[in-house]
Amino acid sequence: MKAAVISFPGSNCDFDMLYALQDFGVDAQIISAKKNDLTGFDAIFLPGGFSYGDYLRTGAIARFSPIMSAVTQAANAGKLIVGVCNGFQILTEAGLLPGQLLMNATPGFICDEVELEIANPNTTYTNAYDNDDTILIPIAHGEGNYFADETTLDKLEENHQIVFRYVDNPNGSAHDIAGIMNEKGNVFGMMPHPERAVDQVTGNIDGQKFFKSILSGILTKA
Repeated sequence: MKAAVISFPGSNCDFDMLYALQDFGVDAQIISAKKNDLTGFDAIFLPGGFSYGDYLRTGAIARFSPIMSAVTQAANAGKLIVGVCNGFQILTEAGLLPGQLLMNATPGFICDEVELEIANPNTTYTNAYDNDDTILIPIAHGEGNYFADETTLDKLEENHQIVFRYVDNPNGSAHDIAGIMNEKGNVFGMMPHPERAVDQVTGNIDGQKFFKSILSGILTKA
């Protein structure tokens, strides 16, 4: 699998994502948000951080980066698109995922580890987990409160597009949503950081099966 990790001005988890992918044998490289071509990549990862300083609204400026036209083209072509934290925010701003990430219900930046449950084990992002797994994944955000109207939330539930849920909701997200995918299943976003939970040296490897799931899902579709 050949993967692009998009680096926006203000990204600070791009190399975390790069190294995590490389740990699993992925041919991954950093691609500047100034580029506008993602031809040849099987998957695109939008990492966490503070793209363009989040000065207007999280992800709102990044959505207009040159690279996002290529990301949209790749998504429409069925390629795998993964956004983590700020990357999730950018995907909602770009309309590639429904809803919006708002300020945490209790205003302030949260840096912690939280428990997640696998809401849908039959996805490209969760197939290596067991149905009843509860995993511990780091979070680091000030605007992680997932919001959508009731019609959208009902649709997410009915289509099994909710992939991860918080066990103890840290930010007020509707329906305890921690991660969702689009209807086709090829575009995915989550606020927690699985790339920060892949190395034993950190004391947490609960994110390993996230990457193993993606590799398995890609190979299955190949």
